[in-house]
Amino acid sequence: METKSDAIRAHRVTDLVNLKKGGAQVTCRTSFDVILVEFQQRENPYRAHVFVCYFSGEVNGEHFAFRKCYARGCSHNLCPHVSQAVMIANRYLQRDYRTLQQAGIAVEERLFTLDEMIVKFPETQGDLSPTLTIEDYIYIAGEGNRTKVQVETALVQAVEHFSNYKKTQIFLTADFRVETLGKTHLVQRCFACYPIEREAKEKTTQVQVANQRLAALYRQFDEASIEYEQRFFI
Repeated sequence: METKSDAIRAHRVTDLVNLKKGGAQVTCRTSFDVILVEFQQRENPYRAHVFVCYFSGEVNGEHFAFRKCYARGCSHNLCPHVSQAVMIANRYLQRDYRTLQQAGIAVEERLFTLDEMIVKFPETQGDLSPTLTIEDYIYIAGEGNRTKVQVETALVQAVEHFSNYKKTQIFLTADFRVETLGKTHLVQRCFACYPIEREAKEKTTQVQVANQRLAALYRQFDEASIEYEQRFFI
């Protein structure tokens, strides 16, 4: 059985599942936030709303806590519209709920809601048409359609705005340029983040978390016969 010291290794949903499979007692709770963030990406700084879920609970009685970014949305063409980002975030969140529940970890299935977003940020009303995620393109490739993906990773500095303070974060992001069915599509994902003032303590761990998530995605690429070249964070 896992020991109490193993709780500090819980940085991902996958970690919780593996600890549970190893015999640990795992409890899990979620809470949400939508954060206004100023990204300083290359020569195109922009503002976006980032959808964040905070996971917390206990592993064999020892507390753990981590956060996961599920989507980002804005009102220009540098990322999906906020109203579309709500749907993207909920799709990824529901997948994680299923993963936890299949492992025997009880968790309340709460989701991001568009109504709450419109109250907080009236400018977020917009296109409600669905947008495809990278998993959708994996499915398309798995159906026998030739699919090629170009991967670019980056560490992007951004300022998160809260009600009475600001915090500078480093986001580990990847752009996936997908060529399939005669068209090219751009999909963006955040794989980890850490506060810039804690870079010396947290960068190594968060780079490892991000690369583990990327490796899991690349295994799905391989299973679907997607053409790509692996890129990781360093």
